[in-house]
Amino acid sequence: MRARLHKALEQALAAAQEAGSLPPLEEVPAFVVELPKQAQHGDLATNLAMQLARPCRRAPREIAAALLEQLGDAGGILERAEIAGPGFINFFLRPSAWLEILPRIMAQGRGFGRGDWGGGRRVMVEFVSANPTGPLHVGHGRGAVLGDVLARLLEFAGFSVATEYYINDAGNQMNTLGRSLLIRARQHLGSDESFPDNHYQGDYLRQLAEEYCRLRGWNGPPELDDQEVAQAARWAGDRILEGIKDDLAAFGVEIENWYSERSLVEAGAVQRAFEELERRGLLYESEGALWFRSSRFGDEKDRVVRRQNGETTYFASDIAYHLDKFNRGFSWLIDVWGADHHGYVPRMKAAVQALGHRPDDLEVVLVQLVSLLRAGEPVAMSTRAGEFVTLREVVDEVGKDSARFIFLTRRSEAQLDFDLELAKQKSMDNPVFYVQYAHTRVCSMLRKAGEAGVALPRPEAVELGRLELAEEVALAKLLGEYPHVVQEAARALEPHRVTYFLQELAGAFHSYYNAHKVLVEDAALRDARLLLVQAVGQVLAGGLALLGVSAPEAM
Repeated sequence: MRARLHKALEQALAAAQEAGSLPPLEEVPAFVVELPKQAQHGDLATNLAMQLARPCRRAPREIAAALLEQLGDAGGILERAEIAGPGFINFFLRPSAWLEILPRIMAQGRGFGRGDWGGGRRVMVEFVSANPTGPLHVGHGRGAVLGDVLARLLEFAGFSVATEYYINDAGNQMNTLGRSLLIRARQHLGSDESFPDNHYQGDYLRQLAEEYCRLRGWNGPPELDDQEVAQAARWAGDRILEGIKDDLAAFGVEIENWYSERSLVEAGAVQRAFEELERRGLLYESEGALWFRSSRFGDEKDRVVRRQNGETTYFASDIAYHLDKFNRGFSWLIDVWGADHHGYVPRMKAAVQALGHRPDDLEVVLVQLVSLLRAGEPVAMSTRAGEFVTLREVVDEVGKDSARFIFLTRRSEAQLDFDLELAKQKSMDNPVFYVQYAHTRVCSMLRKAGEAGVALPRPEAVELGRLELAEEVALAKLLGEYPHVVQEAARALEPHRVTYFLQELAGAFHSYYNAHKVLVEDAALRDARLLLVQAVGQVLAGGLALLGVSAPEAM
């Protein structure tokens, strides 16, 4: 409906210009058709007259009057329109206009809301990318579902989307992992040495160490030489990565490509990135180190990319990795990072700009911490405490659907309280149950119709005008907003907008279901209500599918 009204306004502007009531323009300024903040201001509103004020050199209210004179009833959808405030135009639509969406929803099925805004542009969504030094924790889970749903939304909006996990399997953390494993192995085989505080402490390493000892057939404590450390690090990293892949699969997250930092370094990509920056005059040596002139591109200072000892920095690898993404044909890069990396964003955007791309070709979505609760009480975030802190433990306890949905109930930049007991409840207080139960009610209603010998109506044969109740029109209006919600969620990289919408739609349907009978004696009214119920179920199922959450037929 927004699109129809937007087009009608463009036609009205052209007609007003042709009639001479508004001057011709080289270009029509951007304008919006949106929901008013207050219901009494109509169904939709536009700022077109205000946007035209400067180029037309007219008062906005005068422009609004000229537009309305040409707009008429906008092809039969308008009941009336009013000029408000400094020049907004508020539109009141005929109820029948909203109801027209119902047959379209049924015709398009799960594809309802799909758009072409992306135009096939190739986008890479890189997310999780946790070091393969330990299992995924609950905070990783929030980033995982966010990245997964962003990819789904962008594909639904018309982008060509690829997903990737960057395996940080090079550098000091892997050396520390290898040493941690070997020291645990030495302890297992009788050594009484203490375990260093700056090594990986998790109990998972004890289990890996026992497995590694059996694999190597050791009878006594192994040596801690560089070769043994490197071999242990590679083996432990591979085993931990297997667990990460299993955990993500159990969480419903599928990642297309797993990209190794080690392979990047071994292939000479870092050196090629240096050569590209050198060609652009953006590297210099100082105090024995190699520096990148990132301050030229908005960073607070220049950054070291190769240290005095000849080792390259993590930043150097990240520059090479993002250059590689562009070289693979992706024109928009989306990285999902923990909020503690916010200070790293300006330097990465500087690197992207230095490589000849726009800063906006890299978008970083930051994910805040998760506070784990049990019945309102904080859970100690410690593996040693035996509480549910890993992603797999949370998914095993509350289920994939609850975990995914609750992770998406707040915008990513806001801290999230995740209550394990609430997530398990089969009650209306649990947001995922609330939405899924609305879908099961739809399915139950359709089953009852079948049991009563009532055939589901053909959408094109339904008398939409029989839906006269305010709640029915409100439901249809809400359903009609779904394509806009999905597009804006993709545009803003904010999947929680879909979650909010589904909760609002479920709430409206629950109220309608409890207040009105669908299978009435009047066949025309019954068929119209059945169509409305089917459309609600279709949009609920489609929205849940975008979130990677099931739409059960019974609960």
